[in-house]
Amino acid sequence: MFCYHLLKENEAAARTHGRKKRRSKPGTAALREIRHYQKSCQLLIPVAPFIRCVKEITHQYSTEVSRWTPEAVLALQEAAEEYLVHLFEDGMLCAIHAKRVTLSKL
Repeated sequence: MFCYHLLKENEAAARTHGRKKRRSKPGTAALREIRHYQKSCQLLIPVAPFIRCVKEITHQYSTEVSRWTPEAVLALQEAAEEYLVHLFEDGMLCAIHAKRVTLSKL
C-alpha cells in the first residue's frame, strides 16, 4: 500500500512537472542524423587530429617534408572524407544486398 501511494505521487509530480519524453522508433534518430549530414557541407573529421595524423604519416615516409600549406591539408582532408564516405556507401550497399541492416566487420 505504501509503495502504491509513492508511485501515485511520482506520477502526479511527473504530470505537473511536464510531459513524458516521447521515444522515437529505433533507427529514426539515425536516419535524421544521416539526412542532417547529407545536407551539410562541413568537414566531419576534426581538423587538428587530422593534421597530426598527416604530419605523423609524412614523418614516417619522409623526414625532409615537414611543412604543409593549409590549402594542401584541406584538399587532403576533403579527399579523405570523400573516400571514406564512398567506402561506407559501398559497404552499406553490400550489406543491403546480403539482406543485412547494419555494417559489420568480418
